[in-house]
Amino acid sequence: PYYIDLNQNLYVQAYLHSSDSNLVVFVDTCVASPDPQDFTTLAYDIIKDGCVQDPSYTTYSSPNSHFARFKFNAFEFMSRHPLVYLRCELVVCRLQDYSSRCYQGCVTRSKRDTSS
Repeated sequence: PYYIDLNQNLYVQAYLHSSDSNLVVFVDTCVASPDPQDFTTLAYDIIKDGCVQDPSYTTYSSPNSHFARFKFNAFEFMSRHPLVYLRCELVVCRLQDYSSRCYQGCVTRSKRDTSS
């Protein structure tokens, strides 16, 4: 566990352990939940489909494409629960493959039309 107080920044770094220098890491989704088995019922989206949901979220650049670095603020959600779990989904793509998910950024999914 990592202990922080309310309104402190939580810094997160993910690293891809690979000798292939032509890979890049992209943070697609990060969700917080008080239940480590359920990230849908009572959850707080920090980033979803590459779209930032939390205004305190900040990405940090890295000279190495194998790192994904970001921070967010310990929010009020944490004050109501003694433990909060974080689940992040990252995507690994080929460097400079601009058609890949890593280079699409925020993706808003369109809703289907229910008529006829």
